[in-house]
Amino acid sequence: MKRKQEGNCAVGIDLGTTYSCVAVWKEQHCRVDIIHNDQGNRTTPSFVAFTENQRLIGESAKNQAASNPQNTVFDAKRLIGRKFSDPIVQEDILLWPFKVIAGDNDRPMIMVKYKDQEKQLYAEEVSSMVLTKMREIAESYLESNVKNAVVTVPAYFNDSQRKATVDAGIIAGLNVMRVMNEPTAAAVAYGLDNRTGFVGERNILVFDLGGGTFDVSILTIKDGVFQVKATAGNTHLGGEDFDNRMVNYFVQEFKRKNKIDISGNSRALTMLRTACERAKRSLSFLVTATIEVDSLFQGIDFSSSINRAKFDEMNMDLFNECMKIVESCLTDAKMDKSRIDDVVLVGGSSRIPKVQQLLQEFFNGKELCKSINPDEAVAYGAAVQAALLSGDVKNVPKLVLQDVTPLSLGTSEIGDIMSVVIPRNTCIPVKNTRKYVTVKDNVSSFLIEVYEGERIRDVDNNLLGSFTLSVHTPAPRGHPYDVCFSVDENGILTVSATENRMSAEEINKSIKEAENYLIEDKKFLRRANAVNALDDYIYKMRNALMKKDIDTMLSSDEIEFIQYSISATTNLIDENKQKVEIDVLENHLKGLKITMEDTIAKIV
Repeated sequence: MKRKQEGNCAVGIDLGTTYSCVAVWKEQHCRVDIIHNDQGNRTTPSFVAFTENQRLIGESAKNQAASNPQNTVFDAKRLIGRKFSDPIVQEDILLWPFKVIAGDNDRPMIMVKYKDQEKQLYAEEVSSMVLTKMREIAESYLESNVKNAVVTVPAYFNDSQRKATVDAGIIAGLNVMRVMNEPTAAAVAYGLDNRTGFVGERNILVFDLGGGTFDVSILTIKDGVFQVKATAGNTHLGGEDFDNRMVNYFVQEFKRKNKIDISGNSRALTMLRTACERAKRSLSFLVTATIEVDSLFQGIDFSSSINRAKFDEMNMDLFNECMKIVESCLTDAKMDKSRIDDVVLVGGSSRIPKVQQLLQEFFNGKELCKSINPDEAVAYGAAVQAALLSGDVKNVPKLVLQDVTPLSLGTSEIGDIMSVVIPRNTCIPVKNTRKYVTVKDNVSSFLIEVYEGERIRDVDNNLLGSFTLSVHTPAPRGHPYDVCFSVDENGILTVSATENRMSAEEINKSIKEAENYLIEDKKFLRRANAVNALDDYIYKMRNALMKKDIDTMLSSDEIEFIQYSISATTNLIDENKQKVEIDVLENHLKGLKITMEDTIAKIV
């Protein structure tokens, strides 16, 4: 019997669209353990089912899907963080046996029947149930409570999807220590698995094609630093789409053979989908796979086959889309494909031979790296990150992870243009502030809309949300304000806006400056008054000298003294106006008045 561990272990959880996986760093063995579930499998279906008596999660939920299709929920990851009106959601609804309706704020809600009562669930709630199952699997293996976890998401998940994933973890009773990008987690697994063979800097491309999402990330690994150069992807491209193509193909074949359309029968479609998924897996190592379903519809058995060439043909456009995304990621990383040292395959769908062939041809025949388990690599990397973040593990390799933002983030500005504040593939965490101005007069508040995407027009991008900034007094056109975008280590965005008003410190500084200016103003006024008074007295003395009988009124010495005083005073004013102290000017005026008082009186 295993010794019960003390403390609270941190685990890594790969929350997948079709399958999930949980792993933990084992200190005593200095390695990651992928934890098997109660059926002995190392991955668990991301299925939740509701019956008259109980709720089922994982293997048991998937096993009864054919008999209870309307109440068996899967693909919750494709709903999480999306709007009901999203065209992608509308397309998926047509393929699912369970019902999805619009909830508050256009959020999709899944409708099921549980214990004879109708129940409505958000995608976060369904994902939280899968996370709860993964936590229970870990607790059973560790014989210890599990509260802390690193949960992975596709690198191309947007802000809403990341926040919804954190919410799912909280509902499941987990402290989500970090939301980690799946390709980055896989790169950690690959880097640690091959660290003894790494010399110097190494560029790797992670090709992560899973059940419901596709990501490509280019990383540079050097001395334990994993730096993401660029990421690209599609959050709605994966094994589920290949399965759907096969299901549609065989629906048409059944109709052709039996003159019956089963496209509206949930039970038949669920049974056929399960058979198609098995056939898809078989085609990864067989040239031909068989499809056999007993009593598919109205007691009619269905038996058929599909070869690898036909499978490739029906999905070639999706495979080519994967290659375009690889090329786009290289462009964003400003890196030629010849500089990629390793191409690492991750995700179950990366096993498809045609995908591997196209990828190898793209890289001019380069051998692909298949040394890590594509189903477990993401959970492996997440477990290493969880151990690092927990802080109480000594023997875990020291790593530094530098991830990037998958999409550009910004606001709407004049002309319905998206003003980018944080460009895509910017290293995170990051904080940028952009200055804007009001475009109308007498504005008391203005709407700030936050978008993500790469299109020029704001409406062509994804609207993350909006808020209103109110100003203290109606502002004129051109009034400045700041919008601050902050992206944390989880890739989650926080936006704030502030009117450009002075802080308390700035206000106090301005008050002191105003007081100083007042003193200077008073000095200037006092100096001006003194100069004006002197000018007036000079004018008075000059007028006195211009009188006709001045020679009879004053002696020659008195006249000469007046002329001297006029000249001295004029020089004092003109030559040293700004240098002479005010007191000197005022005292000079007083001296003139005293010395000239008797003389001027004789004239007046």
